[in-house]
Amino acid sequence: MTGEASQTPWSRERDAVVERMRAGGGRPGIADPALLSGKTGLEVLQAMLRGELPFPPIAETLDFSIISIEAGKAVFQSTPQFKHYNPLGSVHGGWYATLLDSALGCAVQSVLPTGHSYTTVELGMNIVRAATRTTGPLRATARIVHSGRQLATAEGRIVGPDDRIYAHGTTTCLVFAVPT
Repeated sequence: MTGEASQTPWSRERDAVVERMRAGGGRPGIADPALLSGKTGLEVLQAMLRGELPFPPIAETLDFSIISIEAGKAVFQSTPQFKHYNPLGSVHGGWYATLLDSALGCAVQSVLPTGHSYTTVELGMNIVRAATRTTGPLRATARIVHSGRQLATAEGRIVGPDDRIYAHGTTTCLVFAVPT
């Protein structure tokens, strides 16, 4: 499938996810640490998908959403828009980086035990195809490569509904115990 027909299922799926998050009370914000206490990284992300915890404000700024989460894998989606452009007439590299970093980070978070968090210490990315506002929805899918006591790594890709790759990258994250 190509063009508009291949974009419709992805757009419908994203709309359903966002509607479910909003129906559960989801809104942009920062989660109260008390609501995170006792939850694994995967449980936190699943609660966000149900709308029980706020989603990151950057998701509204750049119009992206988490689509699915499972242990070791995260999928995000966004549709490039004119407001994401650089002065050269295509989507700014920071848009790709933020979408990919979000998926990569959540892949890491999805395997963290209770009482642990992470921060990105390295993000490497290659943009291999330009996106424009006519591209349609793109998805960043990331998978964990390694999760240790102090470091975790993940790799991911941004692709279109036709499986054409737009960017790929890796992350290294510092894993740490959350102070009580």
